[in-house]
Amino acid sequence: MTDRIPDRPGLLYRLFLRRLRTASGGRDGLPLPERVTPEALASLRRMTGLPSFPQRLSSFQIRRWSDIAVPGAAGPRKARLYRPRGRVGGIVLFLHGGGFVHCDLVSHHGICCRLARHSGAMVLSLDYRLAPEHPFPAAVEDGWEALRWVFGQARALNLPVAVCGDSAGGNLAAVLARRARDGAGAHARENAGEALAAQLLYYPALTGLWSPRSRIDHAEGYMLTARLLDWYGRQYVQDDRKVIDPDFAPAFAPSLEGLPPAMIVTAGFDPLRGEGEIYTALLREAGVEVSLRGFPSAIHGFLNGYAVLVEGRRALREGGAFLRRRFAAARAGSLWRSVAEPAAICRTGDCPPTGVPDGETRIGAGSPFIAAWRENAPVCPDPSPEADRPG
Repeated sequence: MTDRIPDRPGLLYRLFLRRLRTASGGRDGLPLPERVTPEALASLRRMTGLPSFPQRLSSFQIRRWSDIAVPGAAGPRKARLYRPRGRVGGIVLFLHGGGFVHCDLVSHHGICCRLARHSGAMVLSLDYRLAPEHPFPAAVEDGWEALRWVFGQARALNLPVAVCGDSAGGNLAAVLARRARDGAGAHARENAGEALAAQLLYYPALTGLWSPRSRIDHAEGYMLTARLLDWYGRQYVQDDRKVIDPDFAPAFAPSLEGLPPAMIVTAGFDPLRGEGEIYTALLREAGVEVSLRGFPSAIHGFLNGYAVLVEGRRALREGGAFLRRRFAAARAGSLWRSVAEPAAICRTGDCPPTGVPDGETRIGAGSPFIAAWRENAPVCPDPSPEADRPG
């Protein structure tokens, strides 16, 4: 059951849409380049790569953040690691939105700060490769390599892992959740404990050519237009045969059974709203625990307006609470306790985690996760199964 959609968006959204139309010379939606040139893409990315709130002020939400490099499919990728105040309960791999074409670590900095605060988890925001220079499946492959690396870090810290993303990033998070399930199933002995604890998807794109009614009802007038969706799709998927590939359209996956618990957040005046509703139904049919949270008066992308939009702050708070619950359940669950070797980590580095390979995953004294975790880690925690785990 979904919330009743009102006749028009909330007041602040209407004011924003009016201002956007004025700035675009009366056109609806974001201004798109007539010709996709390097200069045009650079201009679009400059415009959409601005922080939604001053980064310095956003950073007061957390203990610290740092720029790091993580593995990608074609070499190292930039990333930002956010460490919350207090004890750490898990690790979240965050994939930003932007139609697979724009936005970056800066545009979603404030979102990641609040997500880290509300979830009590370290958040890793990934700067994956963008289309059209790097078409499908480049972003998926970058995300997958980063997630594999995060799993390695999580083993050393005995922490559960989740994926999260908004819009196009929600698409990538859903794809990675399925890949993680398939990888763990294919190599159960090697990947014991590498099941995701949760997936948090904010107004995700999930159904590809399967067009829900919301794409028609909200095709114009609410920033993300049908024309924009088509343009983004053509930049990202440049081979028409791939439009029903589950790595682009997760709803077309042969099976959704065994996926991690999900929370899907939708906006009432969003052409993608129906995609979240369809995917929710498919997950439930597959026996996956899923909650659908709708914000009836909102438009697509409302998370980025959290500084002025109560719905944005509420969605981040509720999403963080969902992750916090799932992390607690994973840490307390018999499966997690039985497969995860307790990590004895000291501030001095005298008792590093054992049984964890160093090298490509770069686990050890130089790990940014371990460095961040040590700030509040107990000295030489008891390695017995009954010992309290971080978080």
